[in-house]
Amino acid sequence: MDLFSSLGVDNQGIPKPSLSAPLAVRMRPSSVDEVLGQDHLLEPGSPLRRLLSPDVDDASSVVLWGPPGTGKTTLAYLIARESRKTFVEVSAVSAGVKEVRAVIEEAKRRLFASGEQTVLFVDEVHRFSKTQQDSLLPAVENRWVTLVAATTENPSFSVISPLLSRSILLVLHPLTEEHVHSALHRALEDERGLAGKYHAHEDAIDALGRLSGGDARRALTLLEAAAGVAREIGTTTIEADHVAQAANTALVRWDEDQHYDVASAFIKSMRGSDPDAAIHYLARMIEAGEDPRFIARRVVIAAAEEVGLADTSVLRTAVAAAQAVALIGMPEARIILAEAVLAVAMAPKSNAAYMAIDAALADVRKGNIGAVPMHLRDSHYSGSKGLGHGQGYRYAHDSPHGVAAQQYLPDPLIGTRYYHPTERGDEGMLTKRLDRLREILDMG
Repeated sequence: MDLFSSLGVDNQGIPKPSLSAPLAVRMRPSSVDEVLGQDHLLEPGSPLRRLLSPDVDDASSVVLWGPPGTGKTTLAYLIARESRKTFVEVSAVSAGVKEVRAVIEEAKRRLFASGEQTVLFVDEVHRFSKTQQDSLLPAVENRWVTLVAATTENPSFSVISPLLSRSILLVLHPLTEEHVHSALHRALEDERGLAGKYHAHEDAIDALGRLSGGDARRALTLLEAAAGVAREIGTTTIEADHVAQAANTALVRWDEDQHYDVASAFIKSMRGSDPDAAIHYLARMIEAGEDPRFIARRVVIAAAEEVGLADTSVLRTAVAAAQAVALIGMPEARIILAEAVLAVAMAPKSNAAYMAIDAALADVRKGNIGAVPMHLRDSHYSGSKGLGHGQGYRYAHDSPHGVAAQQYLPDPLIGTRYYHPTERGDEGMLTKRLDRLREILDMG
Protein backbone atom coordinates (compact mmCIF):
# COMPACT_ATOMS: atom_id res chain seq x y z
CA MET A 1 0.00 0.00 0.00
CA ASP A 2 1.29 3.45 -0.81
CA LEU A 3 1.85 5.36 2.41
CA PHE A 4 -0.51 8.14 1.39
CA SER A 5 -3.03 6.30 -0.80
CA SER A 6 -5.72 6.28 1.91
CA LEU A 7 -5.48 9.92 2.94
CA GLY A 8 -8.17 12.54 2.64
CA VAL A 9 -7.71 16.17 3.63
CA ASP A 10 -9.39 18.38 6.22
CA ASN A 11 -10.73 21.88 5.58
CA GLN A 12 -7.20 23.33 5.86
CA GLY A 13 -5.86 20.94 3.24
CA ILE A 14 -3.94 18.87 5.80
CA PRO A 15 -3.88 15.12 5.02
CA LYS A 16 -6.31 13.20 7.19
CA PRO A 17 -5.74 9.45 7.44
CA SER A 18 -8.56 6.97 7.16
CA LEU A 19 -8.91 3.86 9.29
CA SER A 20 -7.32 1.82 6.50
CA ALA A 21 -4.17 3.97 6.37
CA PRO A 22 -0.88 2.39 7.48
CA LEU A 23 -0.20 2.47 11.22
CA ALA A 24 2.68 4.95 10.78
CA VAL A 25 0.29 7.40 9.10
CA ARG A 26 -2.54 6.94 11.59
CA MET A 27 -0.16 7.52 14.49
CA ARG A 28 1.32 10.74 13.17
CA PRO A 29 1.26 13.22 16.11
CA SER A 30 -1.90 15.32 16.08
CA SER A 31 -0.55 17.89 18.55
CA VAL A 32 2.77 19.37 19.61
CA ASP A 33 2.57 17.43 22.88
CA GLU A 34 2.89 14.16 20.96
CA VAL A 35 6.08 15.17 19.12
CA LEU A 36 9.01 13.10 20.36
CA GLY A 37 12.70 13.94 20.58
CA GLN A 38 12.59 17.57 19.38
CA ASP A 39 12.20 19.48 22.65
CA HIS A 40 15.13 21.72 21.68
CA LEU A 41 13.02 23.15 18.85
CA LEU A 42 9.90 23.69 20.93
CA GLU A 43 11.18 25.95 23.69
CA PRO A 44 9.09 29.07 24.43
CA GLY A 45 9.92 31.90 22.04
CA SER A 46 11.73 29.64 19.59
CA PRO A 47 11.22 30.12 15.82
CA LEU A 48 9.15 26.94 15.67
CA ARG A 49 6.92 28.08 18.52
CA ARG A 50 6.32 31.34 16.63
CA LEU A 51 5.37 29.37 13.53
CA LEU A 52 2.90 27.34 15.58
CA SER A 53 1.17 30.43 16.91
CA PRO A 54 -1.97 31.74 15.16
CA ASP A 55 -1.17 35.24 16.49
CA VAL A 56 2.15 35.63 14.63
CA ASP A 57 1.86 36.99 11.09
CA ASP A 58 5.54 37.55 10.33
CA ALA A 59 6.98 34.12 11.12
CA SER A 60 9.94 33.15 8.96
CA SER A 61 10.05 30.29 6.51
CA VAL A 62 12.03 27.27 7.72
CA VAL A 63 14.19 24.45 6.41
CA LEU A 64 13.80 21.27 8.49
CA TRP A 65 16.90 19.08 8.33
CA GLY A 66 16.97 15.67 9.95
CA PRO A 67 17.09 11.90 9.44
CA PRO A 68 14.05 9.99 8.16
CA GLY A 69 11.25 9.35 10.64
CA THR A 70 12.10 12.18 13.04
CA GLY A 71 9.00 14.30 12.42
CA LYS A 72 9.71 16.74 9.59
CA THR A 73 6.42 16.13 7.79
CA THR A 74 4.55 16.04 11.10
CA LEU A 75 5.91 19.47 12.03
CA ALA A 76 4.81 20.86 8.67
CA TYR A 77 1.26 19.62 9.31
CA LEU A 78 1.26 20.99 12.86
CA ILE A 79 2.54 24.39 11.73
CA ALA A 80 -0.41 24.72 9.37
CA ARG A 81 -2.94 23.33 11.86
CA GLU A 82 -1.82 25.33 14.90
CA SER A 83 -1.35 28.59 12.99
CA ARG A 84 -4.70 28.07 11.19
CA LYS A 85 -3.21 28.46 7.75
CA THR A 86 -4.04 26.63 4.55
CA PHE A 87 -1.72 23.70 3.91
CA VAL A 88 -0.40 23.01 0.41
CA GLU A 89 2.23 20.41 -0.47
CA VAL A 90 4.24 20.12 -3.66
CA SER A 91 6.26 17.09 -4.62
CA ALA A 92 9.97 17.68 -5.14
CA VAL A 93 9.94 14.60 -7.37
CA SER A 94 7.12 15.46 -9.78
CA ALA A 95 6.45 19.21 -9.55
CA GLY A 96 8.14 21.47 -12.07
CA VAL A 97 8.61 25.23 -12.04
CA LYS A 98 5.21 25.70 -13.70
CA GLU A 99 3.41 23.77 -10.95
CA VAL A 100 5.31 25.60 -8.19
CA ARG A 101 4.43 29.00 -9.65
CA ALA A 102 0.78 27.99 -10.00
CA VAL A 103 0.65 27.03 -6.31
CA ILE A 104 2.27 30.34 -5.33
CA GLU A 105 -0.12 32.35 -7.51
CA GLU A 106 -3.08 30.63 -5.87
CA ALA A 107 -1.62 31.38 -2.42
CA LYS A 108 -1.19 35.04 -3.41
CA ARG A 109 -4.80 35.18 -4.58
CA ARG A 110 -6.04 33.84 -1.24
CA LEU A 111 -3.80 36.21 0.69
CA PHE A 112 -4.86 39.34 -1.19
CA ALA A 113 -8.51 38.37 -1.47
CA SER A 114 -9.24 37.27 2.08
CA GLY A 115 -6.02 37.53 4.10
CA GLU A 116 -5.84 33.71 4.22
CA GLN A 117 -2.22 32.61 4.68
CA THR A 118 -0.61 29.48 3.25
CA VAL A 119 1.96 27.00 4.51
CA LEU A 120 3.77 25.60 1.47
CA PHE A 121 5.42 22.28 2.29
CA VAL A 122 8.18 20.96 0.06
CA ASP A 123 9.36 17.53 1.18
CA GLU A 124 12.79 16.38 0.01
CA VAL A 125 13.59 19.89 -1.20
CA HIS A 126 17.12 18.72 -2.05
CA ARG A 127 15.58 16.98 -5.07
CA PHE A 128 14.50 20.33 -6.46
CA SER A 129 16.81 21.70 -9.15
CA LYS A 130 18.34 25.17 -8.76
CA THR A 131 15.69 26.55 -11.12
CA GLN A 132 12.89 25.00 -9.08
CA GLN A 133 14.35 26.36 -5.85
CA ASP A 134 14.79 29.78 -7.48
CA SER A 135 11.05 29.82 -8.24
CA LEU A 136 10.35 29.77 -4.48
CA LEU A 137 12.38 32.90 -3.71
CA PRO A 138 9.81 35.64 -4.50
CA ALA A 139 7.15 33.88 -2.43
CA VAL A 140 9.48 33.50 0.55
CA GLU A 141 10.92 36.99 0.30
CA ASN A 142 7.50 38.68 0.00
CA ARG A 143 5.87 36.32 2.53
CA TRP A 144 3.19 35.24 0.12
CA VAL A 145 3.65 31.81 1.71
CA THR A 146 5.33 30.37 4.77
CA LEU A 147 7.71 27.84 3.29
CA VAL A 148 8.42 24.66 5.22
CA ALA A 149 11.09 22.75 3.32
CA ALA A 150 12.23 19.35 4.57
CA THR A 151 15.44 17.55 3.71
CA THR A 152 17.56 14.63 4.88
CA GLU A 153 20.65 16.09 3.20
CA ASN A 154 22.91 18.87 4.46
CA PRO A 155 21.17 22.07 3.28
CA SER A 156 24.52 23.82 2.90
CA PHE A 157 25.09 21.60 -0.11
CA SER A 158 21.56 20.80 -1.27
CA VAL A 159 19.65 24.09 -0.85
CA ILE A 160 20.62 27.22 -2.78
CA SER A 161 22.17 29.98 -0.68
CA PRO A 162 19.52 32.65 -1.43
CA LEU A 163 16.74 30.35 -0.22
CA LEU A 164 18.72 29.23 2.83
CA SER A 165 19.54 32.82 3.79
CA ARG A 166 15.83 33.75 3.68
CA SER A 167 14.83 30.85 5.93
CA ILE A 168 15.64 29.61 9.42
CA LEU A 169 17.41 26.26 9.56
CA LEU A 170 15.97 23.90 12.17
CA VAL A 171 17.92 20.70 12.84
CA LEU A 172 15.93 17.69 14.03
CA HIS A 173 17.73 15.24 16.29
CA PRO A 174 17.67 11.47 15.66
CA LEU A 175 15.23 9.71 17.95
CA THR A 176 16.66 7.66 20.79
CA GLU A 177 15.46 4.10 21.44
CA GLU A 178 13.52 5.51 24.40
CA HIS A 179 11.65 7.87 22.07
CA VAL A 180 10.91 5.01 19.68
CA HIS A 181 9.68 2.85 22.57
CA SER A 182 7.30 5.65 23.55
CA ALA A 183 5.94 5.81 20.02
CA LEU A 184 5.45 2.04 19.95
CA HIS A 185 3.65 1.90 23.31
CA ARG A 186 1.39 4.76 22.19
CA ALA A 187 0.56 2.93 18.97
CA LEU A 188 -0.34 -0.23 20.88
CA GLU A 189 -2.84 1.59 23.12
CA ASP A 190 -4.13 4.56 21.12
CA GLU A 191 -7.50 4.29 19.37
CA ARG A 192 -5.84 5.57 16.18
CA GLY A 193 -3.43 2.64 16.35
CA LEU A 194 -3.87 -0.92 17.52
CA ALA A 195 -6.34 0.20 20.22
CA GLY A 196 -5.22 -2.25 22.90
CA LYS A 197 -5.93 -5.30 20.74
CA TYR A 198 -2.33 -6.48 21.03
CA HIS A 199 0.25 -6.66 23.78
CA ALA A 200 3.96 -6.62 23.02
CA HIS A 201 6.65 -8.25 25.13
CA GLU A 202 9.44 -5.88 26.09
CA ASP A 203 11.93 -7.96 24.12
CA ALA A 204 9.77 -7.32 21.05
CA ILE A 205 9.75 -3.59 21.83
CA ASP A 206 13.53 -3.69 22.28
CA ALA A 207 13.94 -5.47 18.94
CA LEU A 208 11.75 -2.91 17.19
CA GLY A 209 13.74 -0.09 18.78
CA ARG A 210 17.06 -1.54 17.63
CA LEU A 211 15.85 -2.29 14.12
CA SER A 212 14.31 1.15 13.66
CA GLY A 213 17.62 3.00 13.74
CA GLY A 214 15.92 5.99 15.38
CA ASP A 215 13.20 6.13 12.72
CA ALA A 216 9.73 6.13 14.30
CA ARG A 217 8.01 5.54 10.96
CA ARG A 218 10.14 2.47 10.36
CA ALA A 219 9.43 1.15 13.85
CA LEU A 220 5.67 1.57 13.44
CA THR A 221 5.72 -0.07 10.01
CA LEU A 222 7.49 -3.07 11.47
CA LEU A 223 5.18 -3.15 14.49
CA GLU A 224 2.18 -3.32 12.16
CA ALA A 225 3.80 -6.18 10.25
CA ALA A 226 4.63 -8.02 13.50
CA ALA A 227 1.00 -7.64 14.63
CA GLY A 228 0.01 -9.18 11.32
CA VAL A 229 2.23 -12.19 12.03
CA ALA A 230 0.69 -12.57 15.51
CA ARG A 231 -2.82 -12.34 14.06
CA GLU A 232 -2.09 -15.04 11.48
CA ILE A 233 -1.03 -17.52 14.17
CA GLY A 234 -3.98 -16.65 16.41
CA THR A 235 -2.38 -14.68 19.24
CA THR A 236 -2.66 -11.14 20.51
CA THR A 237 0.81 -11.10 22.05
CA ILE A 238 3.61 -9.78 19.87
CA GLU A 239 6.93 -11.47 20.59
CA ALA A 240 10.48 -10.92 19.36
CA ASP A 241 10.12 -13.89 17.00
CA HIS A 242 7.16 -12.20 15.35
CA VAL A 243 9.27 -9.10 14.82
CA ALA A 244 12.00 -11.21 13.23
CA GLN A 245 9.49 -12.90 10.93
CA ALA A 246 7.92 -9.60 10.02
CA ALA A 247 11.30 -8.09 9.23
CA ASN A 248 11.71 -10.51 6.35
CA THR A 249 8.82 -8.80 4.56
CA ALA A 250 8.91 -5.35 6.10
CA LEU A 251 12.60 -4.62 5.69
CA VAL A 252 12.24 -4.07 1.97
CA ARG A 253 9.55 -1.50 2.61
CA TRP A 254 11.50 0.42 5.20
CA ASP A 255 14.74 0.13 3.24
CA GLU A 256 13.16 2.88 1.15
CA ASP A 257 14.11 5.19 3.99
CA GLN A 258 17.73 4.13 3.45
CA HIS A 259 17.40 5.61 -0.03
CA TYR A 260 20.60 7.62 0.16
CA ASP A 261 22.82 4.89 1.64
CA VAL A 262 21.74 2.36 -0.98
CA ALA A 263 21.99 4.90 -3.81
CA SER A 264 25.49 5.82 -2.63
CA ALA A 265 26.58 2.18 -2.57
CA PHE A 266 25.01 1.67 -6.01
CA ILE A 267 26.97 4.55 -7.53
CA LYS A 268 30.22 3.55 -5.84
CA SER A 269 29.84 -0.04 -7.03
CA MET A 270 29.50 1.10 -10.65
CA ARG A 271 32.48 3.41 -10.18
CA GLY A 272 34.45 0.59 -8.57
CA SER A 273 33.77 -1.76 -11.53
CA ASP A 274 31.94 -4.38 -9.45
CA PRO A 275 29.01 -5.47 -11.65
CA ASP A 276 27.66 -7.93 -9.07
CA ALA A 277 27.48 -5.35 -6.30
CA ALA A 278 25.96 -2.80 -8.67
CA ILE A 279 23.24 -5.29 -9.67
CA HIS A 280 22.62 -6.12 -6.01
CA TYR A 281 21.98 -2.50 -5.07
CA LEU A 282 19.90 -2.02 -8.21
CA ALA A 283 17.71 -4.94 -7.08
CA ARG A 284 17.33 -3.41 -3.60
CA MET A 285 16.20 -0.09 -5.03
CA ILE A 286 13.75 -1.74 -7.41
CA GLU A 287 12.26 -3.97 -4.72
CA ALA A 288 11.94 -1.02 -2.32
CA GLY A 289 9.85 0.80 -4.92
CA GLU A 290 12.42 3.38 -5.96
CA ASP A 291 11.35 5.45 -8.95
CA PRO A 292 13.03 3.76 -11.96
CA ARG A 293 13.48 7.18 -13.56
CA PHE A 294 15.61 8.23 -10.57
CA ILE A 295 17.73 5.11 -11.00
CA ALA A 296 18.08 5.77 -14.73
CA ARG A 297 19.24 9.33 -14.08
CA ARG A 298 21.93 8.08 -11.69
CA VAL A 299 23.15 5.63 -14.34
CA VAL A 300 23.36 8.40 -16.96
CA ILE A 301 25.33 10.56 -14.54
CA ALA A 302 27.68 7.68 -13.74
CA ALA A 303 28.25 7.01 -17.43
CA ALA A 304 29.40 10.60 -17.91
CA GLU A 305 31.20 11.08 -14.62
CA GLU A 306 32.86 7.70 -14.14
CA VAL A 307 33.40 6.40 -17.69
CA GLY A 308 33.51 9.53 -19.78
CA LEU A 309 35.67 9.40 -22.89
CA ALA A 310 37.17 6.04 -21.96
CA ASP A 311 34.12 4.53 -23.70
CA THR A 312 31.71 7.05 -25.21
CA SER A 313 29.25 4.30 -26.17
CA VAL A 314 28.33 3.82 -22.50
CA LEU A 315 26.75 7.25 -22.22
CA ARG A 316 24.68 6.52 -25.33
CA THR A 317 23.59 3.23 -23.76
CA ALA A 318 22.65 4.94 -20.50
CA VAL A 319 20.67 7.71 -22.25
CA ALA A 320 18.85 5.15 -24.40
CA ALA A 321 18.07 3.16 -21.25
CA ALA A 322 16.65 6.24 -19.51
CA GLN A 323 14.42 6.93 -22.49
CA ALA A 324 13.32 3.31 -22.69
CA VAL A 325 12.53 3.20 -18.96
CA ALA A 326 10.28 6.25 -19.34
CA LEU A 327 8.59 4.65 -22.33
CA ILE A 328 8.09 1.13 -20.99
CA GLY A 329 7.93 1.37 -17.20
CA MET A 330 8.14 -1.44 -14.68
CA PRO A 331 8.48 -4.36 -14.44
CA GLU A 332 10.21 -4.68 -17.83
CA ALA A 333 12.33 -1.60 -17.14
CA ARG A 334 14.34 -3.66 -14.67
CA ILE A 335 15.99 -5.46 -17.60
CA ILE A 336 16.87 -2.23 -19.35
CA LEU A 337 18.30 -0.77 -16.15
CA ALA A 338 20.33 -3.93 -15.52
CA GLU A 339 21.92 -3.75 -18.98
CA ALA A 340 22.86 -0.08 -18.52
CA VAL A 341 24.21 -0.66 -15.02
CA LEU A 342 26.38 -3.55 -16.20
CA ALA A 343 27.67 -1.46 -19.11
CA VAL A 344 28.78 1.28 -16.72
CA ALA A 345 30.24 -1.10 -14.16
CA MET A 346 32.34 -3.06 -16.67
CA ALA A 347 33.49 -0.12 -18.80
CA PRO A 348 37.00 1.34 -18.54
CA LYS A 349 36.93 4.29 -16.16
CA SER A 350 37.96 7.91 -16.58
CA ASN A 351 36.89 11.04 -14.73
CA ALA A 352 39.18 13.25 -16.82
CA ALA A 353 36.32 15.20 -18.43
CA TYR A 354 34.66 15.69 -15.03
CA MET A 355 37.94 16.93 -13.54
CA ALA A 356 38.56 19.19 -16.54
CA ILE A 357 35.27 21.09 -16.29
CA ASP A 358 35.56 21.44 -12.52
CA ALA A 359 39.09 22.82 -12.82
CA ALA A 360 37.94 25.31 -15.46
CA LEU A 361 34.95 26.32 -13.32
CA ALA A 362 37.25 26.85 -10.36
CA ASP A 363 39.34 29.30 -12.41
CA VAL A 364 36.27 31.14 -13.64
CA ARG A 365 34.85 31.43 -10.12
CA LYS A 366 38.16 32.82 -8.86
CA GLY A 367 38.04 35.45 -11.59
CA ASN A 368 40.95 33.90 -13.42
CA ILE A 369 39.47 34.46 -16.88
CA GLY A 370 41.06 37.27 -18.87
CA ALA A 371 39.73 38.90 -22.02
CA VAL A 372 38.73 36.93 -25.09
CA PRO A 373 41.57 37.28 -27.65
CA MET A 374 40.74 39.94 -30.26
CA HIS A 375 40.97 37.57 -33.24
CA LEU A 376 38.35 35.26 -31.66
CA ARG A 377 35.78 37.97 -30.96
CA ASP A 378 32.52 38.31 -32.89
CA SER A 379 33.11 40.27 -36.08
CA HIS A 380 29.67 39.94 -37.68
CA TYR A 381 28.03 43.13 -36.45
CA SER A 382 28.53 46.61 -37.88
CA GLY A 383 31.63 48.37 -36.58
CA SER A 384 33.18 45.24 -35.04
CA LYS A 385 36.07 45.15 -37.48
CA GLY A 386 36.90 48.75 -36.63
CA LEU A 387 37.40 47.55 -33.09
CA GLY A 388 39.86 44.94 -34.27
CA HIS A 389 37.53 42.02 -33.76
CA GLY A 390 38.35 38.97 -35.84
CA GLN A 391 41.54 40.42 -37.32
CA GLY A 392 44.13 37.73 -37.91
CA TYR A 393 41.73 34.88 -37.25
CA ARG A 394 42.74 31.64 -38.96
CA TYR A 395 39.98 29.38 -40.27
CA ALA A 396 40.75 25.83 -39.08
CA HIS A 397 39.48 24.11 -42.23
CA ASP A 398 41.97 26.05 -44.34
CA SER A 399 44.86 24.87 -42.20
CA PRO A 400 46.92 21.67 -42.46
CA HIS A 401 45.33 18.80 -40.52
CA GLY A 402 42.27 21.04 -39.94
CA VAL A 403 44.01 22.59 -36.94
CA ALA A 404 44.75 26.33 -36.88
CA ALA A 405 47.83 27.20 -34.85
CA GLN A 406 46.77 30.32 -32.96
CA GLN A 407 46.01 31.49 -29.44
CA TYR A 408 42.64 30.36 -28.10
CA LEU A 409 42.88 30.82 -24.32
CA PRO A 410 42.90 34.30 -22.76
CA ASP A 411 46.36 35.71 -22.00
CA PRO A 412 46.40 34.84 -18.26
CA LEU A 413 45.61 31.21 -19.04
CA ILE A 414 48.09 30.55 -21.85
CA GLY A 415 49.61 27.13 -21.31
CA THR A 416 46.86 26.01 -18.90
CA ARG A 417 45.94 22.35 -19.20
CA TYR A 418 42.52 21.35 -17.93
CA TYR A 419 42.09 18.05 -19.70
CA HIS A 420 44.44 15.25 -18.68
CA PRO A 421 43.27 12.05 -20.40
CA THR A 422 43.96 8.66 -18.90
CA GLU A 423 45.50 5.72 -20.72
CA ARG A 424 42.38 3.62 -20.18
CA GLY A 425 40.02 2.50 -22.91
CA ASP A 426 39.42 4.77 -25.89
CA GLU A 427 40.98 7.66 -23.99
CA GLY A 428 44.38 6.05 -24.44
CA MET A 429 44.11 6.74 -28.17
CA LEU A 430 42.95 10.29 -27.47
CA THR A 431 46.12 10.91 -25.48
CA LYS A 432 48.27 10.54 -28.56
CA ARG A 433 46.01 12.78 -30.62
CA LEU A 434 45.90 15.39 -27.89
CA ASP A 435 49.69 15.47 -27.66
CA ARG A 436 49.89 16.16 -31.40
CA LEU A 437 47.11 18.79 -31.25
CA ARG A 438 48.83 20.66 -28.46
CA GLU A 439 52.13 20.47 -30.29
CA ILE A 440 50.53 22.17 -33.33
CA LEU A 441 48.63 24.72 -31.25
CA ASP A 442 51.73 25.68 -29.33
CA MET A 443 53.31 26.69 -32.63
CA GLY A 444 50.80 29.52 -32.86
